[in-house]
Amino acid sequence: MKRLLIVTAIIELGVGLALLAFPSATVALLLGSSLDAPAAVTLGRVAGAALLALGVANWLAQYDEQSCAARGLVSAMVLYNLGAVIILGSAGLGSQSVGIALWPAVILHAVMAVWCVTSLRRRPLM
Repeated sequence: MKRLLIVTAIIELGVGLALLAFPSATVALLLGSSLDAPAAVTLGRVAGAALLALGVANWLAQYDEQSCAARGLVSAMVLYNLGAVIILGSAGLGSQSVGIALWPAVILHAVMAVWCVTSLRRRPLM
């Protein structure tokens, strides 16, 4: 589970920082259109802060990977990754234009969800 937590932390920290610093450009890479309204940019930055928080939580959880809290975090990441697959996949299927990073992001979230579930199914070492 340690490797999963580290990889998740790196991914979420990177995307979180990108959304905080460049919300419109980051969204354009995913969805093919930028955030034009100031409220949308603000929401993009809030999403960036949330991903940054997930990244920090995953990074810190690697130091106690067998704890109930770490397993709870990975369980929450299953929901997050599945939600991202459904939401981003629906956006891709329902839109004529998509960003260059949309389908790689859908695949990445699907792989991460499977990795999370696989990691949770393993028995913790006692």
